[in-house]
Amino acid sequence: MPEHDVKTRRSAEDFPRSEHLAWKIAEIAADPVPVPAQTEAMVVNRIIDNAAVSAASVIRRPVTVGRAQAFAHRTRHGASVFGVDGTVSAEWAAWANGVAVRELDFHDTFLAAEYSHPGDNIPALVAVAQQLGVRGADLIRGIATAYEVQIDLVKGICLHQHKIDHVAHLGPSVAAGLGTMLRLDPETIYAAVGQALHLTTATRQSRKGLISSWKAFAPAWAGKVAIEAVDRAMRGEGSPAPIWEGEDGVVAWLLAGPEHTYRVPLPGPGEPKRAILDSYTKEHSAEYQSQAPIDLARRMRSRISDLDQIESVVLHTSNHTHVVIGTGSNDPQKFDPDASRETLDHSVMYIFAVALQDGTWHHERSYAPERAHQADTIDLWRKISTVEDAEWTRRYHSTDPSEKAFGARAVITLKNGDTIVDELAVADAHPLGARPFDREQYVAKFTELADGVVEAEEQQRFLDAVDNVSGLKAGALGALNVRVDPRVLDKAPTIPSGIFR
Repeated sequence: MPEHDVKTRRSAEDFPRSEHLAWKIAEIAADPVPVPAQTEAMVVNRIIDNAAVSAASVIRRPVTVGRAQAFAHRTRHGASVFGVDGTVSAEWAAWANGVAVRELDFHDTFLAAEYSHPGDNIPALVAVAQQLGVRGADLIRGIATAYEVQIDLVKGICLHQHKIDHVAHLGPSVAAGLGTMLRLDPETIYAAVGQALHLTTATRQSRKGLISSWKAFAPAWAGKVAIEAVDRAMRGEGSPAPIWEGEDGVVAWLLAGPEHTYRVPLPGPGEPKRAILDSYTKEHSAEYQSQAPIDLARRMRSRISDLDQIESVVLHTSNHTHVVIGTGSNDPQKFDPDASRETLDHSVMYIFAVALQDGTWHHERSYAPERAHQADTIDLWRKISTVEDAEWTRRYHSTDPSEKAFGARAVITLKNGDTIVDELAVADAHPLGARPFDREQYVAKFTELADGVVEAEEQQRFLDAVDNVSGLKAGALGALNVRVDPRVLDKAPTIPSGIFR
């Protein structure tokens, strides 16, 4: 796959549009290359995965807020909001459904120079496809492009090092995916990509300190903004350019500065889009870098007869894990039993303690306030720390899939001086893990999380529809919406009125 140099260019410099990263992205989005069978199968898996986690989150407060805002923008020929009848304007459906997908930190991930949840692309593309009566085959093409663009940007450009939130890669990928799905020309896609990047760049404070519900709303915002950017571009409006490379652009002032060169891989002309196959979903509802530590804790607990005899636990891990969800973050909130759910799912110390005690992980019970306030959990939790290990950092950034790792080595020291040591490189559900996810596991995750939320007949109807998504004709993509049992929705919290009615 060709790599492209991305660096700051002076305004007076001869820098043709054909060399702009946004133009190169537009070209691959406009390339009519067929979707490989493996890519299509994984797209179906991720549509199922998104529906699963949306079912689990459907009556949580942020999801309820997003749904209420969306239904203040009803339209007769619009898009579906997860779980309910009726249609709303596509950008608001993308907003509500994006929050539902992201709320529990429970869907797919890709980690490299940056990190990402590329499944965040799907709600926006499905919403526009429903509103415009797009065919299922074109939806799949668009999703394949969106995954490709976001994952390639994640491979080449680190955002978190400069305290920029990772959704800055999501706005451009949604715009590119929509360009493919709607068969737009490169000129239009180029303008949309530039606008989307310009408008979705924000700081990482949304994932620092006391983490709020905005963590769930942030990717939904990126999807909504990208839809609006594509709409403007389709009407002939342009964008700031060159958006990445300009003298006052993203690289110069928000990232590594005018002296730095990034290298971004992108498919060449006629090269299939396969990047979705590099990504992986979650078995557990928690930050991805805690997936392997959860499985490691479950494995190690059988070797400890009395957890009260633990003196300390040190997790040797990558720099990224150490500074984002470990003690290297220097966030005291990561040890606070009163911290938000969003904060706890970014505390590997809390997660390892609960998994070690319970031998399992649950998207609700493991975060319950009474669970976080359990005295023996607090005691164990505060004995856990992380340290950066150069080899784990190297493996985290490795481009060799066989050695790329997101796990840790745990050293548990007992009060009698004995130590118990074990390590796990990748989560059990990872493609190279002990129990990798395939269609069977995606379906099982959906049926488990939809149990008691979606009636069995409706579950099967959805699974049949998504299994045949490539064959769905224009106007038939409403079949991808899952209707939730109204008695479940009645349990959603009451939301105060806002500006939108």
